[in-house]
Order: sequence, then structure tokens, then C-alpha cells
Amino acid sequence: MNTPTTTTRSVATVVSPIHTREGEGFPVRRPFPTPDLAFLDPFLMVDQVGPVQLARGEAKGAPPHPHRGFETIAYVLEGDIEYADSEGHRGVVPPGAVQWLTAGSGIVHSAMPTAGFLASGGRQHNLQIWVNLPSRLKGIAPRTQNHGADAIPVVRIEDGSRLKVIAGRTHGVTGPFDTHVPVLVAHATLAPRSTVRLPIAQGHNAAVYVLAGSANASGTELPDGHLGVLADDGDAVDLTGGPAGADVLFLTGEPIGEPVVRSGPFVMNAKDEIAQAYADYAAGRMGFLAG
Repeated sequence: MNTPTTTTRSVATVVSPIHTREGEGFPVRRPFPTPDLAFLDPFLMVDQVGPVQLARGEAKGAPPHPHRGFETIAYVLEGDIEYADSEGHRGVVPPGAVQWLTAGSGIVHSAMPTAGFLASGGRQHNLQIWVNLPSRLKGIAPRTQNHGADAIPVVRIEDGSRLKVIAGRTHGVTGPFDTHVPVLVAHATLAPRSTVRLPIAQGHNAAVYVLAGSANASGTELPDGHLGVLADDGDAVDLTGGPAGADVLFLTGEPIGEPVVRSGPFVMNAKDEIAQAYADYAAGRMGFLAG
């Protein structure tokens, strides 16, 4: 029996990040959206918060704010996040854990450091990823999914590399999150000079973002903080760690293929839907959450 040949995808574009501040003023490194890349359908945004060493009282978060029309992923690598929302959900996302919030028809939520972390200080490092929803799902009821580090499968590779599968399926394991759009969200930790081959579904958009260190994606060098957008010319990508290894965020997703109109915390398909979102928020139709 013939074994199907795997063709590795090339890197179509390398995107440099912008540096900005969000919420109460925490530092963000953002590969997209930027002037060079508005979004990577179905992914709307990737923000890397930190890593930054904070003294006592320096930790900052995102006070109550609304969302509608998409989903947010909060992946905590260091520090913690205390969350609350207008649906009555409250809790803490500790290191290694992930919260997946489906804003849908509209929700008000906050993401703040815990009182303990604020008092003690420490390293803050997390990822905020936005995933779009198709028009038929933008009005669904809000939903929150939370999973700790022990519920998120990790594939360990003989050379010391590992792959944490947050959502989707790869290397024989499936992430614990129920997704509305077919996506793969994985965190690869690559040992120095080691190579991991990651399959990509046909027709799915794909990108690799270097969180730390440096990596090579199918022959293209990616420095720390840079995003490699992959061409749709194969069914896998070979990721190789640089001299000191690398931490890489790997994203693939089935394109929605609809207009994207965004304004601040809302992502819809048309300008009038954005105006309605602002009106609904002002009228309290997304609920309330005290600051």
C-alpha cells in the first residue's frame, strides 16, 4: 500500500509585532491585527501579555468591558487572572489553565490579577486570542469554558520537545474545549535544534507565532515575537527550535469567509450591527458588572 506523501507548507509572510498597552496599562506584544495583517480568518487577534516581572502593587488587568460576536481565549502561562462576567460566572485562571469565553449575543466581563498576585508581585505572562464566529452564531447565548493545566493534553516528544493541545486534534490527542469553528490551538515547546512536524487540514489558514526563543518554519527563520503566516501549499509544517529552543503558538482554522466589521470590543458583519451592539450595551442588554 502506498503511503500518502506529506508536503510541507512554506511561509508566505513574516509579520513583525507591534507593542502597545491594554486594559489598565499592561504591556502587549501583538502580531495581529497590525497594519500588515488585519486578521487570519477565523482568528481575529493574538496578544502576548508580558512576560514581565512585576513588583508588589504593579499588576494590572482589564476592568469590566463588553464583547459581542466572537470568542476570547485566555491562556495563562505565569501569574493568574481573576475573571467575572454579567452571566454570574466568577473564578480564577491559574498558571497553565485556559478560559474560553463565547461572547455571542453579548456579555460584560473583567479579567484582573488576584488580590494575592497583586500583593506579592511576580511574573505575568498570558495570551489573549480572539476567534470569530460566523453570522449564524453571533447571536448565540454567551458561554464560559474553563480547564486547568491537568485537563489539557500534552504530547511529549523523545528529544525533549512537547506539544500542548488546547483545542482541536493533532498527534492523536484532542484538546478539551468545544469550539464553534474548526480550529487547532497548540503551544509547542521545542528543544534546541529539534524538529516537530505539525499536520494542517486542507484549506485551513495556519500561522506560527514565536513566544520566546527563535524557530525555523519549513526553512524560514522566525525571530522572537514574529509571526509566520503559512501558504496553502501543503498539509504540514516543520518547526525547528533555534539554538536556545523556542516556545511557539500554532494556530490553524477553517476560514469563515464573511465580512469582518470590528469596532473596539465588538466584531460583526456590518456597520449597522456594530451600532446596534453599542446601543444594546448602553441600554444594559448585555448585562451589568460592577467595576
